[in-house]
Amino acid sequence: MALFKSLTRIWAVVRKDLIEVLRRPAAVISLVLGPFLIMAIFGAGYSGAPRPLITVLVIAANSGLSTNLADYQSLAGGGFVIERVTQDQASAMQELVLQQVDLVVVAPADPDGAFRAGQQSVIKVFDDVVDPVRANYANFLAGQLSAVVNNTIIQNALAAGENQTLRAAPGAQLIPATVLAEPTRVETSNIAPSQPGVVAFFGPAVAALIIQHMGVTLTALSLVRERLSGVMEVFRISPTGALELLIGKYIAFGLLNAAIASVVMTLIVKVLGVPFLGDTFLLAGVIGLLILASLGLGLFISVVSDSERQAVQLSLLVLLASVFFGGFVLSIDEFVPAVRTAAYVLPVTHGIQLFQDLLLRGSTTSGWEIGALAAIAGVLFLATWMLLRRSMAHG
Repeated sequence: MALFKSLTRIWAVVRKDLIEVLRRPAAVISLVLGPFLIMAIFGAGYSGAPRPLITVLVIAANSGLSTNLADYQSLAGGGFVIERVTQDQASAMQELVLQQVDLVVVAPADPDGAFRAGQQSVIKVFDDVVDPVRANYANFLAGQLSAVVNNTIIQNALAAGENQTLRAAPGAQLIPATVLAEPTRVETSNIAPSQPGVVAFFGPAVAALIIQHMGVTLTALSLVRERLSGVMEVFRISPTGALELLIGKYIAFGLLNAAIASVVMTLIVKVLGVPFLGDTFLLAGVIGLLILASLGLGLFISVVSDSERQAVQLSLLVLLASVFFGGFVLSIDEFVPAVRTAAYVLPVTHGIQLFQDLLLRGSTTSGWEIGALAAIAGVLFLATWMLLRRSMAHG
């Protein structure tokens, strides 16, 4: 008899929870379709190939090489886009420093003369990359470029009977086999201020993701709990308005998030060995904007959610989208333009780029992303305030 009563009570609990879940079919559907939709967008939006590297080709005036851009496009292959041919190496290097181009390729001064003399020519390739994966990719493409140039030189020499000419010339000697096999070689130079390993490179991205996720998670349940516990009813009859309530939450959770951010940044610099080359105050400002935008996103989720379950669910979907599209693992350059534009709505997308620039480079050429973070924070604050004010007014 006691067992039967226990089973009856268990069934009552099961029935209650099932009914409570089924009363919100939209939540169940979004729980299933949310991650599926993110995966579908990822599959459709990921191009599967790195962005071609924008390249400037530097050719000296007396090198005997063509300066016609069209003559070199076929040598570039799919990994390069040769933007222009120039004789000014200094201006090309300045563009590289400003990250307006990805590679500067300096052609040898006299490749034909060096080949006739039985000497290898050197193709110098300069990049400015802190991402170790992209640095390896650039080196691989540089090797491919050298192979293509070598094949071209060999074909031209054979077509002109170059070796026979040298054999017949008085006092001439055959071109060494090593030079015949490889007339040119590539020397790559990475001029980035730091060249971190994989762990150090992804450290700033982890910090940005933690700061956003903590801000969203801490605030997503805030207004929902107050609404369900009845505290919101007290606010409605008190002099406290929606704006004051919202500012109070920004200050409280902002201070907590700032403390967490300080600990995280200290750990990645002191423990993980991430270089810190930037200005402390500028980095603190970027962290502050990321915190404001993250708190705004969490409070917006809180004000539109009708249950704690939905708030948690939306927070997890934001985390999932941030990992896939925020540049945490894959560069957003590898997504199609529509998905890339949508990724910039996430605060973490800007946080990752700015953190990596300030920590690993010491400065950033993406100053517009600071403005984008401020805009996201401002829009979310206004939207949340308007929705909260309407909710408190209508009761």
